Amino acid sequence: MTTASIDIDAPHLDAVYLGGTWVKPLAGATVDVVMPSTGRIVATAADPGIDEADAAVAAARRAFDEGPWPRMSVDERIAVCTRFAEQLESRMDQLNRLWAIESGFPVSHGEMINTGAASVIWRAALDNAPKVPWREERISGGSEVVIKHDPIGVVLAILTYNGPVPEIGMKIIPGLLAGCVFIAKAAPDSQLTARVIAECAEAAGFPDGVVNIMAVGLDASRHLVSHPGVDMVHMTGGVSVGVDVVTQTAPRLARTVLELGGKSPAIILDDADLDEVLPTLVPAAIGGVGQICVALSRILIPRSRYEEIVGRLAAEFAAYKVGDPLDPTTVLGPLGNERALVRVESMLERALSDGAKVVAGGRRPPEFNGEGFYFEPTLLRDVDPDSYIAQEEVFGPIIVAIAYDDVEDAIAIANNSRFGLAASVYSADAATAFAVAERLQVGNVAVNLAGVCLTEPFGGIKQSGWGREGGIEGILEFTQIKQLLLSGASQANRER
Repeated sequence: MTTASIDIDAPHLDAVYLGGTWVKPLAGATVDVVMPSTGRIVATAADPGIDEADAAVAAARRAFDEGPWPRMSVDERIAVCTRFAEQLESRMDQLNRLWAIESGFPVSHGEMINTGAASVIWRAALDNAPKVPWREERISGGSEVVIKHDPIGVVLAILTYNGPVPEIGMKIIPGLLAGCVFIAKAAPDSQLTARVIAECAEAAGFPDGVVNIMAVGLDASRHLVSHPGVDMVHMTGGVSVGVDVVTQTAPRLARTVLELGGKSPAIILDDADLDEVLPTLVPAAIGGVGQICVALSRILIPRSRYEEIVGRLAAEFAAYKVGDPLDPTTVLGPLGNERALVRVESMLERALSDGAKVVAGGRRPPEFNGEGFYFEPTLLRDVDPDSYIAQEEVFGPIIVAIAYDDVEDAIAIANNSRFGLAASVYSADAATAFAVAERLQVGNVAVNLAGVCLTEPFGGIKQSGWGREGGIEGILEFTQIKQLLLSGASQANRER
């Protein structure tokens, strides 16, 4: 039986966290929290608007321009951010359950990417902070200079519903370590987790205004992006949103970092052992029912083995069942909202009209009697590599199997995309797989594996975005370089 209500504490639903305190929105607007597993409203939350957006920018501006945070030592910032990390880690059970309720991602998925991966990501950032070359002295061309990395300022971090907790480690903690201050704009579908994250920031003891967190809708989001008091926008989302962000930040030349969508290929070379390939490839294709930016949504198969491999993939897909996200045994839950379900069905209909054939899934599972936003993991065969379904991101559980003639053809098909986020290459010969991987036009490639390393620089090329998250480079994204040219200055002056 599907769980149908919030059964764990969901704090501060009547307020948002701004300027170091909980504030009730002036307009009194509210937003419904819909449970994707049932399609029913389970809570109502305060919905901040333009007034709260302006208040958040003003609080962050004061914190950066007048407050202590940018002027604290790196070690002092590490100490506060460590407390923030500890608070988050102490509340993972609550975060995972609330995330399952509001997003449909199973608690088992939360345990993997929140309890497991997220804590590793922000702990790596904390470990990297002392290694950043914050200040260097150089002798160059007869000049003595100091190269200094200063914080950019007020950052608007745009978070997604499919990974708000890991994004704390990919965006907010690295930027805080650099000395920036934040307005964290959570997705409208993240009302519950956003408030727990805010409580963790409050308990960590940041100076007032350093961390402001609110889940807001489109109007307030666009107002924040275009606000002259915001120095940087660091977003994860879709391409259309990324284009809109750049359009709004361009007039003031505000710094932007964009982690956008993907249509990531997995190339199975003709010598690959399927018993080695499928255990990583299939979960990386349909994990999170495809609501993962690096999902391997295009599977490229040698024509000589097409029938064999499609048959094995179809059997693997059919073995995955969707279920109640609050059941600890569930691996795949519903899509995050009704819009996503409608989009998936529409794209499937178009793919079929273009000649693709369903070999697994392809429907709402009948056992839920139309309740919730469930859709079966779906595999399509006979897909033209230039077709709409092979070129556009579904962000749902539709995976395409594309035949290729030889290695050169596989590389050409893989690179035939406006996206360039991730890829995988599988071969019995690791050197051959690596050689193919080097020729793929993406930011991240796994060799005889699937996935990416989020503790080292991660990001896309082409329309998958620009900038990097993770590693020392991910911290440096939040800095700007200042050159100080010295002439007879004392060592003491240089170290101020």
